[in-house]
Amino acid sequence: MRRRQFMSLLGGAALAPLSALPVYANPPEGCGGPLERDDGWPVGSVNDNSLVNREALCGMADRLVSSDANIHAVLVARNGKLAFESYFKGADEIPDPIYGRRVETLAFDADTLHNVKSVSKSVASLAVGIAIDRGLIRSVDEPIFSFFPELSDLRSPEKDRIRLVHALTMSMGLKWIEATPATGDYDNDESRMHMAWDPCRYVLGLPVTAAPGQEFFYNTGALTLVSAIIRKATGRPLDEFAREALFEPLGITSTTWARYRGDTDAGGGLRLRPRDMAKIGQLVLAGGRWNGRGIVSKAWIDASTAEKIKGTDNQSYGYLWWLGQARVNDRKINWIGALGRGGQSIRIVPELDLVVAVTAGYYQDYSPQAFRLQFGVFRDVLRAIPPPA
Repeated sequence: MRRRQFMSLLGGAALAPLSALPVYANPPEGCGGPLERDDGWPVGSVNDNSLVNREALCGMADRLVSSDANIHAVLVARNGKLAFESYFKGADEIPDPIYGRRVETLAFDADTLHNVKSVSKSVASLAVGIAIDRGLIRSVDEPIFSFFPELSDLRSPEKDRIRLVHALTMSMGLKWIEATPATGDYDNDESRMHMAWDPCRYVLGLPVTAAPGQEFFYNTGALTLVSAIIRKATGRPLDEFAREALFEPLGITSTTWARYRGDTDAGGGLRLRPRDMAKIGQLVLAGGRWNGRGIVSKAWIDASTAEKIKGTDNQSYGYLWWLGQARVNDRKINWIGALGRGGQSIRIVPELDLVVAVTAGYYQDYSPQAFRLQFGVFRDVLRAIPPPA
């Protein structure tokens, strides 16, 4: 497999059919109206259609239920306000201390932590930016091996050209097989890396297939290096640094982030509440600020969300952020995205002052039909945005 396909980041069909009406975060008569909570989110009035067409979004929610889609939450923020919030019942993969994970049907709500999968990568990008802002990492042009002197025996003239920027843009040029991760299938480098005694040695020990920066090649191993770099630069594992530097300033009080061999799983493993996913999107939309407080520099937001390399399926890639387009009513709309397998997504649309956060349970289906269903939620939201006055 030359490149990991973009749709594999999003997953596919439901693990199990839905069997109940949607569970909203507010009474049915106020379909999709966000509740006031002490979490920093200003909310739009349930009777105000100037932010979104609530009737259209409630119709979308009804269609998701009737079609047995396994969407777990849809949240929409517009003009800095949480404008729509809807939760559903659905099947999900739950951590299990004995079997690793199990499938269970849940009634999701505003307090349910959800596995955001590779959305974690984009959150890690924000942490890198903060570390650079604080002078803890000099720049994205630092050679990778400058962070790993203990792995100097793996150096070669070709590998000495790999820099932090290449890990952030998925262009390290190392051989990597990241196939569809079916249950029990360990014939991929991601699984072998997690089983290795030294995951960073495993990644940097892989053979070179291209010059760094030459070609996009999706590689979760790059995030193992990023996680270790943050730990080395800040003196704390990524999850602890992110809690102090990112989550607490955002008022995000409930998270979990898995670790492997003592390092945070920057490639996945982060669990967030959907309202907090939307905060991450709003932070990016606002140039690194939340409720008037600067958390990440605008310079990093601009740099990390600008196109750096062509990705897959007509998408581009920044520093661990996807960049794409949607077509609605013959109009092309640009979006910035944090995307994770199973249907997890944060999409930011600057021209509409819009953030859309979605969680779902599509972990094992990689069909085009499944991708269309998931992207269709975002498209339906775009269609529910009132035209400019």
